[in-house]
Amino acid sequence: MRPELVTGIKGKQTETVTEENTAAALGSGSLRVYATPAMIALMEKTALASVADALGDGMTTVGTKLDIAHTAASPVGSAITCESELTEIDRRRLVFRVTAYDEHGEIGSGIHERFIVDCEKFLAKAQAKLQ
Repeated sequence: MRPELVTGIKGKQTETVTEENTAAALGSGSLRVYATPAMIALMEKTALASVADALGDGMTTVGTKLDIAHTAASPVGSAITCESELTEIDRRRLVFRVTAYDEHGEIGSGIHERFIVDCEKFLAKAQAKLQ
């Protein structure tokens, strides 16, 4: 039985800060600390995974909007955990509150929007740009 898509759905994902996801490696800065693009990717991944089982076959969500603050640095070796909560459903638009933290507290938070799409239709529309 597929779970229902309702507000309050929560997600949680954890990753470790490695040389590969630092600001220096990703080009978003020059220091060996957790990169903002890496934090944003973790936030999107967490929100995506949290609702995946509640969507119909052939459906997924795509990220469309972010309003995120990255407020604290995390060095290589830190464990970063992201938590998401689905706070609003407006037809196909989903709004999530996302928060990331390391072992010492919050490092970033904000709002993330995703839209429910049909995978085949979405990819066909994207591929049509090459025609």
